[in-house]
Amino acid sequence: MTRQQRANLVKGLLFISPWAIGFAAFTAYPIAASLYYSLTDYNIFEAPYWVGSQNYRDLASDKVFWISLGNTLYMILLGVPATLLAGLGLAFLLNLPIRGISLYRTLFYLPSILPEVSVAILWLWLLNSQYGLVNALLALIGIQGPGWLVDPAWAKPAFILLSVWGGSGASMIIYLAALKDVPIQLYEAAELDGASPLQKTWYVTLPMISPVIFFNLTLGIIGMFQYFTPAFIMTDGGPEWSTEFYGLYLYRNAFRYLKMGYASAMAWILFIVTLLATLVVFKSSARWVYYHGELK
Repeated sequence: MTRQQRANLVKGLLFISPWAIGFAAFTAYPIAASLYYSLTDYNIFEAPYWVGSQNYRDLASDKVFWISLGNTLYMILLGVPATLLAGLGLAFLLNLPIRGISLYRTLFYLPSILPEVSVAILWLWLLNSQYGLVNALLALIGIQGPGWLVDPAWAKPAFILLSVWGGSGASMIIYLAALKDVPIQLYEAAELDGASPLQKTWYVTLPMISPVIFFNLTLGIIGMFQYFTPAFIMTDGGPEWSTEFYGLYLYRNAFRYLKMGYASAMAWILFIVTLLATLVVFKSSARWVYYHGELK
């Protein structure tokens, strides 16, 4: 290496050093530390005590752990598709050339930028079984509303309703951008072939925006695995563990029971489960995602 090359190398290392230091301190070290703590009994106040795989074996026999995992999978299987469909439906409607469309787009996107804590408090009132607005509106059409947040059968559907309200606006914006990029020539060719509006949507629009659907689906699954704030504020896992989601139970073990080792083991299981779910979605994408210009 010449003197000039060594000088360039030193300059390059100096330029990336802020990022490298930040990555080592705030990403690499916490990851390595959580892996180590997952193999220990650690309560913050005392030094970690090595227990090997005991935390993972305890989780296998922990009833609440399995309940929290089941509740989270419930939200993923029902909440994510519901949010995606709501966002897609909104995008189709807000793609129509109607007067004041910018205002409508803003109004539907607004819930996505509200703080989660404020949204949770708002929905605590909306879903109140005694004086909530949702049950009041249902009463106007002769339907007796359920006890949304106090009935185990309705607690998770209540959170799905909240997720659809708060999450569909963000996905709607991305869908709208994708809809604008669909070549008009494809619709014209479909019309020449006698395609109906429904056929054009199925055979032209959906394949052309499938990469965006895939993107929203992947982010939705990852986000739902980490679902926490609304459940923490609105129900704290109740009633009867029906809203004890994985992130909430992990937080409870870490910061309420101070079982850092146990919580670290949960975090690594969450990482593995999320990774597997993401890989399944990626693997399936070859069958239904169309990338323009890519030869099959």
